[in-house]
Amino acid sequence: MRVLQVAAEVFPLVKTGGLADVVAALPPALARQGADVRLLLPGYPAVLDAVKHARMVLELGPLFGAARLRLLLGRMPGSELSVYVIDAPYLYRRGGGPYQQPDGIEWPDNMQRFAMLGWVAAHLAAGELDGRWTPELVHAHDWHAAMCCAYIAEHAPTTAGSVYTVHNLAYQGVFAHEDSQQLGLPARYMVPSGLEYHGQLSFMKAGLKFADVVSTVSPTYAREITTLEFGCGLDGVIRARNGLVRGILNGIDDVVWNPATDAALSSRYDTQQLQGKVLAKAALQQESGLVVDAQAPLLAVVSRLTAQKGLDLLLEALPQMLREGAQLVVQGSGEPALEAELRMAASAYPGAVGLHLGYDEARAHRIIGGADIMLVPSRFEPCGLTQLYGLRYGSVPLVHRVGGLADTVVDADPAALAADRATGFSFDEATPSALQAAFERALVLFRQPALWQQLMRRGMAQPLSWDGPAREYLALYEDACAARLRAPRGVPAG
Repeated sequence: MRVLQVAAEVFPLVKTGGLADVVAALPPALARQGADVRLLLPGYPAVLDAVKHARMVLELGPLFGAARLRLLLGRMPGSELSVYVIDAPYLYRRGGGPYQQPDGIEWPDNMQRFAMLGWVAAHLAAGELDGRWTPELVHAHDWHAAMCCAYIAEHAPTTAGSVYTVHNLAYQGVFAHEDSQQLGLPARYMVPSGLEYHGQLSFMKAGLKFADVVSTVSPTYAREITTLEFGCGLDGVIRARNGLVRGILNGIDDVVWNPATDAALSSRYDTQQLQGKVLAKAALQQESGLVVDAQAPLLAVVSRLTAQKGLDLLLEALPQMLREGAQLVVQGSGEPALEAELRMAASAYPGAVGLHLGYDEARAHRIIGGADIMLVPSRFEPCGLTQLYGLRYGSVPLVHRVGGLADTVVDADPAALAADRATGFSFDEATPSALQAAFERALVLFRQPALWQQLMRRGMAQPLSWDGPAREYLALYEDACAARLRAPRGVPAG
């Protein structure tokens, strides 16, 4: 099957979160199972600089405010994966991040920038942009790519099926309704049964309404987003898909994330030889300005610093955790208030709290490799990758039992321990006291090395690669293509 993956970021070229890791790892996994996969990306400077052997497929313009654009086709660096790049300098060649200006404010033309991404995807699917290759299935990732589903429904004469994957329902791509004429869609799309969302326009709705099949990144999150609590105002739209939103757990790239071969680690290790883990912990303590102490449980957070991630719960519980001998290292960036509170914690507890604001991929590997416990206290979590990396590296996850965290971490209750199924610790209420209670349960086992190593080894043995999810996606793609042939798409006229 010919599959076009459409996304706004991909590791290692552009990364703001787990989406980039998924987009980097899923296409090669699909290719290993026989799919003919290509990727479509915006032409950010980092993408244009990195893509190899790029050639022009065609030139178009003007579109979405850009006087001209070139569609390039090249290869991802270090890979055989083919990638289309939209070279539209007016929209994409700029400093700052993919979604925000250097000062952290959203780019004011994000609507046009990501409408362009969807438009190009739809017209590739129609065979109108590259006569040599036409996808049978378009897989759009998150709100940035969602508009391709509406453009396919309205404009593009294609039999290609479409899959839309929600990576995080909280980020919806909402724009002013009065700008709707810039999208090039009929007015009948700008109503509640289309893209209208409480007087504005939602790109997320384009994917939820018009994709042949909708998926998200864990089975539990697929159920959660049908509820008022987790549906972010779109639960009714999701329920209207008649329960057909599928949940497929993310995998991880088990070549990139492998403690036995990870060049970022000062000492490598595996399930049979864990001594390297002890050395990696000591190196991380030293790097992070912590007291080097093998007996101190070293907690770690590698995350965006947002309220979603439950870091306020951690900050409230932290003094008691530290009194009980714990240490903490944090890497991330995000909300200024959380950054400020973490700075104060690092200042108040020298030698016990290490803070690295910003993101560094190699340091993330060192933190996950050296930690005893990976903390993921998210209020909601579609899938989560940090806990998967923690499992792979024997850094036992401690998580809030929601979304993909519930699907991937088996709580170390007495029955699970006795059956050697336990891989971490979970808590049910999003409160500092529940987090603290889970930590205290973890501390009891941490002080029993044989049981702790049992937890580590069971987690490290989990099958976490993309091979299983890729098989599930290929089956989903077949369903989407079949659905495309059965039912019309688009908002009915009138």
